[in-house]
Amino acid sequence: MSQHAICTEDEIKSLVDAFYTTVRQDELLGPIFNGHIHDWDTHLNKLVDFWCAILLGSRRFSGTPMPKHIALPDLSAELFEHWLSLFHQTLAEQPNRALQAQAELMAGKIANSLWMGYQMQHKLGELSTELEIIKD
Repeated sequence: MSQHAICTEDEIKSLVDAFYTTVRQDELLGPIFNGHIHDWDTHLNKLVDFWCAILLGSRRFSGTPMPKHIALPDLSAELFEHWLSLFHQTLAEQPNRALQAQAELMAGKIANSLWMGYQMQHKLGELSTELEIIKD
């Protein structure tokens, strides 16, 4: 680990693996994730790249998480809160306190951003549907 890095890539991989093992077994989130992710190895590698970009400043991650989350039907604030709760629990089990603190801060921002984007897109969809009804 460099003197400026708060964690190693191996620590991030351990965090991602532990968290998504929990998510996949969770009664609320498991069916959602398992229903949409068919290649878990590839997805986990992409998530490691995502968290390495956030926590280490790597440039390996490419992708746009927002459209994939917006496409999911019937998400709720409670599901996002549950995701965060499970993430906080998994972080508490990690021995690296700097990783815990930074990942917790970023997870809150990410969940908030995804939820806000989700709400905006779905409100626009509802408004568009209403306008189509009015035009007819």
